[in-house]
Amino acid sequence: MTEQTNPEHLPDEELPSPRGEGDIDIEHVKRVLEAALLSAAEPLTVQQLKRLFAGEVDADNIRKVLDELKDEWAERSIELTAVASGWRFRVKPCYQKFLDRISTEKPPRYSRAVLETLAIIAYRQPVTRGDIEEVRGVAVSPPTLNALVERGWVEIVGNRETPGRPAIFATTRSFLDDLNLRSLEELPPLEDLQSALEPTANLVALEAAFSPPEANSPEDKSTDEPPSSEQDHAG
Repeated sequence: MTEQTNPEHLPDEELPSPRGEGDIDIEHVKRVLEAALLSAAEPLTVQQLKRLFAGEVDADNIRKVLDELKDEWAERSIELTAVASGWRFRVKPCYQKFLDRISTEKPPRYSRAVLETLAIIAYRQPVTRGDIEEVRGVAVSPPTLNALVERGWVEIVGNRETPGRPAIFATTRSFLDDLNLRSLEELPPLEDLQSALEPTANLVALEAAFSPPEANSPEDKSTDEPPSSEQDHAG
């Protein structure tokens, strides 16, 4: 019995078998993961990808295959990356400018006040509206924070136990995903943020927050622009 079955499985002995129920066809797993990630509109977690195989492939093997798949795509115009919400394919930044020439969708444009507020929340979170105003030196209007909440970059994570119980704001996983980061620990130093954002097509508008005021043309102003006090502060 043993002599009959061993030769049959010999070519696949080096493949991992986490559940002991037969060998795993790593190449097949890789192609399934590739198809799922290429067709997904949002990043997929390891647990979501694990469900593709009905429990036959464990999380460790999924991660191993993802790493191999990442290496396979390393020299192509599209790359596999791990972000806060999971794994996804994306166009490499150096090729995105070519695609932008034929894209009919334009990234949303935000006022300088909105982008300054985002930077303060990102680097000082969790913060209240009062904390933001203390840093900026001007009042923060509701439309400024609403623009960031609606964009999905900022959310209310609680209330501070002080008089009035002001809302506490922090950035979201979507914010990290758009920066192609896995965690807040990977945020670049503030002075390096502009260069980190330059290749990120979804965040073209955010670059304006760290550009000279004269670089922002009048047509760049959006309907989310805050009151005059914030405009004056933004220059």
